[in-house]
Amino acid sequence: MDDKSKQDGRDDAKVDLNDPNEVSYADQQANVSTEKHKECAKAAGTSNREKFSSTLSQILDSAPSQTGKYRT
Repeated sequence: MDDKSKQDGRDDAKVDLNDPNEVSYADQQANVSTEKHKECAKAAGTSNREKFSSTLSQILDSAPSQTGKYRT
């Protein structure tokens, strides 16, 4: 059972890719689509936010610029 009185922040370092709300929030923070987020997480090999960010930067730097609300 989940003990809400024990909160130490370890979960904040990762995005639960099976939780649509958490993925949606992370998508908005990164300004990318859900598909791009999952692709980057797979390329990073982890759902760790820090590693994801560096992988996303590398992918977006190598991709041509696109207009629109989200980077795809």
